[in-house]
Amino acid sequence: MDSLVTAAARALAAGDPLGALKRVALRNDAAALALRGIAMAQLGDFARAKVLLRRASRAFGPQEAVARARCAVAEAEIALVSRDLNWPAKVLQAARTTLEQHGDPFNAAHARYLEIRQLLLIGKLDQAERLLADLDSSSLPPASRTIHELVIAGIAMRRLKTKAARAALARAGNAAHAARIPALTAEVESAHHALDAPAARLIASGNDRLLWLQEVEALLASNALVVDACRYVVRDPRAVIPLARRPVLFALARALGEAWPHDVPRDILLAKAFGARFVDESHRARLRVEMGRLRKAISALAAITATQRGFQLKPRGEREVVVLARPVEEEHAAVLAFLADGESWSSSALALALGVSQRSVQRALDSLAATGKVQSFGHGRARRWITPPIPGFTTIVLLPGPLPGI
Repeated sequence: MDSLVTAAARALAAGDPLGALKRVALRNDAAALALRGIAMAQLGDFARAKVLLRRASRAFGPQEAVARARCAVAEAEIALVSRDLNWPAKVLQAARTTLEQHGDPFNAAHARYLEIRQLLLIGKLDQAERLLADLDSSSLPPASRTIHELVIAGIAMRRLKTKAARAALARAGNAAHAARIPALTAEVESAHHALDAPAARLIASGNDRLLWLQEVEALLASNALVVDACRYVVRDPRAVIPLARRPVLFALARALGEAWPHDVPRDILLAKAFGARFVDESHRARLRVEMGRLRKAISALAAITATQRGFQLKPRGEREVVVLARPVEEEHAAVLAFLADGESWSSSALALALGVSQRSVQRALDSLAATGKVQSFGHGRARRWITPPIPGFTTIVLLPGPLPGI
């Protein structure tokens, strides 16, 4: 590796893409192309970065399998940051195997972290935890330790373990400070903001207030019967009854939970569950059928009794009933929640993360765009959706090879 390439690699590792480009911008050898590619990725030009990395991969000779693997890892990172969740996972796994076999633990670990972060994005926490358990970050450089702790914090936040999340973020902050990479420091700060932002709304006995993540954790550990409108379940500390695939039943459960300890008139239940404006005997018959189904579904946690004007929820034992709702509720809140991370998403990636059809996501995006809540750029398969403004940076990956002291 010549001195200019080494200097450019050091600049990239320090989070200085412009400094790296000054040294290799006019060179077209394989190592320089790889460095230019990652520099462009750090500057947010992902399209140009992918072109350069693919050129670099082709320019490396047949005997340079490690260099090509590093290019594949860098391209996978760009795909993750640009939310291209359909990027072939087998390519990244093959690159990681090559790096492990050729004695490059730093970039092999980075490839594993990319796999884990993709699993986190699509909600596969169990798989992410299993992969993370195989990694030992103690021998890795500060930048990699930062990513390791960020992944731990991300899993803990999704598991509603706020103490573990804060401890991991504290360790991530220390590692980012040691790495002296502004992008990593910004990523840790962003995670802190997410942990300290309102996570849900509590609706209880007619009152409505915001909850922070630690308060949500405490609520779900309490003896309360929770109608969870974030995950579409009815739950207490001992049982969780999923109703996501039974929207009518969940709408009825939520209406009863919001009114507790009072009953809910039949016309209000019909309006919330079926959208009925005018009530006739067929509507009343359907309500009785659906209420019977709900009564059976949640019988272990609560009873539902008929009253003179409607129905009333009665939890088992002496405890209160509360409704846990999203901080902001609207028709397409789930799509907005993913776009709120500041990155650009394709409709196919959103569909994969949400577990719905791409056509459903596209209709939601068109509706949100009509009201100015989201923006798009690009055309066809390259079209991406954002909530303005877009930040856009990738974490650090060193392509030509690990350098001493990094």
